[in-house]
Amino acid sequence: MAEAATRRRGRGGGGAARRAERTAVSVETAKYIERNIPLYEVLDEEALEIIETNAETILEEIGVNFVENPAALDRWREAGADVQGERVRIPRGLARKLCSTAPSRFTQHARNPERNVEIGGNTLVCAPIYGPPFVRDMEGGRRYATMADFERFVKLGYMSKWLHHSGGTVCEPTDIPVNKRHLDMLHAHMTLSDKPFMGSVTDPSRAQDSVEMCEILFGKDFVQDNTVMTSLINVNSPMTFDEVMMGALEVYAKNNQACIVSPFIVGGAMAPVSVMGTLTQVLAEVMAGISYSQLVRPGAPVIFGAFVSSIDMNSGAPTFGTPEASQIIYGAGQLARRMGLPFRSGGSLCGSKLPDAQAAYETANTLNAVLLGGVNFMLHSCGWLEGGLVASFEKFVMDADQLGVLHKLAAGIPTDENGQAMEAIREVGPGGHYLGCAHTQANFKEAFWRSDVLDYKPFETWHEDGERDTMTLANAKMHQMLTNYQQPALDPAIAEALAAYVSQKKDSMPDAFT
Repeated sequence: MAEAATRRRGRGGGGAARRAERTAVSVETAKYIERNIPLYEVLDEEALEIIETNAETILEEIGVNFVENPAALDRWREAGADVQGERVRIPRGLARKLCSTAPSRFTQHARNPERNVEIGGNTLVCAPIYGPPFVRDMEGGRRYATMADFERFVKLGYMSKWLHHSGGTVCEPTDIPVNKRHLDMLHAHMTLSDKPFMGSVTDPSRAQDSVEMCEILFGKDFVQDNTVMTSLINVNSPMTFDEVMMGALEVYAKNNQACIVSPFIVGGAMAPVSVMGTLTQVLAEVMAGISYSQLVRPGAPVIFGAFVSSIDMNSGAPTFGTPEASQIIYGAGQLARRMGLPFRSGGSLCGSKLPDAQAAYETANTLNAVLLGGVNFMLHSCGWLEGGLVASFEKFVMDADQLGVLHKLAAGIPTDENGQAMEAIREVGPGGHYLGCAHTQANFKEAFWRSDVLDYKPFETWHEDGERDTMTLANAKMHQMLTNYQQPALDPAIAEALAAYVSQKKDSMPDAFT
């Protein structure tokens, strides 16, 4: 299928694509963030060495489980690990040595090369919420997500200036069979947006489908030589790697596609209640998962992941935006940098049921920690509500707007002649004002970051406009973005081949909703 699409593209589909591009509306997307500011390092050298030593002790003495995966056990055995049943004990230093072959920075290619992102080093790439079964908006309230909801989110992501990535399972379209919905979701990312996207991980066969669809979109050789997908591989904390996630990792690593190896931890339930203890377990799990990816294919791109919340000891519910969660982001970022690996964490995380003050406080706490903690790939950047159970359309728009603040802060403070503004100070002098001076006139358009959603009007104007709160403003902005949406051009031969692949795959199996 991929080779046929390549042949069709070579026969002139590119001309049609170029004609479509000339008539398409260009949507502005900011370049991925490159930090020009110092990072906040909460742990000193002694603390970092303690964590690293203890993580190695966990791998060597306690070990990790690779369940229902004989091939993984064989790989570990051949690498020199002690394998007893499904328990793998990794000799001190082996995991770190294996991890050393993973790249410190890589490019994820988009079908529009202008949207390519660099992941690692001083960069920050923002991707939307991932995985909730429910959605919420002002018109429909809280409800199970549908494919129509999913497509709306992809369109909003494409239209959002400060969002660099289309994401993956932005919401679970529950009206599509479980065994087929990954095809529709990938197809939506590939056709409704031209930003980078994520692959499916819910079954190794679905990961393989993701690779094959990318081979249609990009060309088979290009996929093998370049990274075109980033995919989320969660560890079943504490210290268990299941056959589904590891099977997906094997597919992606074998095909040179990036995996985020990320413990999914609720502190106090799936890891110790202490920050040091949780960071130790995170490091051990990440090292085990990343080193396994390098056993599959040395040099396969990976990201050091840390998704950690704490637990409310009264209700048992996970909490977000807490001081401890920020400390873990800071500490895990230091550990990732010491390993020379890209780092994933954070997002617009909150426990609130609505995009209200609680949601704003908790989200802001996390976004600040992401910026200062050195995160390179931020999943859940926008849309998160109710502990990740809900993808909110209004909060998606609010969060995507606020990502612009991170771009501004990350740029640092210009210290050049224009930034010093001495000529402006001389021109105005004592008792004057700067509104009309030459420096203001030259810089006013770009001098201050400005929200496209929040209200800056005087009270009287705000009152006359209906006293709209932030959620109402975001709802109006959301509808405006969807009204203005125009689908990005795609080579007709490739579009045809993708649609045919999805149709053929769906027809090859009965529906399954479990």
